[in-house]
Amino acid sequence: MAYIDLGLDELQNPGITGLPRFRPETAEPLTALAQVLLRASHSMSRGERELIAAYVSGRHECEFCCTSHSLIAAAQLDQGMTLVQQVRADPESAPISSKLRALLRVAGAVQQSGRAVNAELVEAAREQGATDIEIHDTVLIAAAFCMFNRYVDGLGARVPDSLDEYGNSVQRIVEHGYGV
Repeated sequence: MAYIDLGLDELQNPGITGLPRFRPETAEPLTALAQVLLRASHSMSRGERELIAAYVSGRHECEFCCTSHSLIAAAQLDQGMTLVQQVRADPESAPISSKLRALLRVAGAVQQSGRAVNAELVEAAREQGATDIEIHDTVLIAAAFCMFNRYVDGLGARVPDSLDEYGNSVQRIVEHGYGV
């Protein structure tokens, strides 16, 4: 049960799905940010961007965000959940591109502290083919998920009891995006 009364059925609105209904005026910009970062046209695939969100959320131990974004990433990556699990366990040995590996290093640094990102990490990502937009958006995805993870866990939002409870939301997001 959430730490505050959200005024809704938490069984039907777990994790971050219920929190915006409590404060709709904050939901709109947060949803728009997620939509742009994770769904808009981009040189990185939607699956790769969701994978960054899942990776950062896993490092924060935010069960709701990590699980939901892992499922969303898996649904959009050819290698599915196997790849997501490999990346979350050890991105250095996961079968991903050297560019994505370098971007995950940047995301991991952001998760620790914005100041943990340094010129060497950014240059290493560039050397692996990352563009300035990809570096920028990786930092912003990681930073946004630092906030989203703290939002969900800081208010004690309910985590579904089973993966089945994520199904409809995952499918809706994959097909239509955030905020639909």
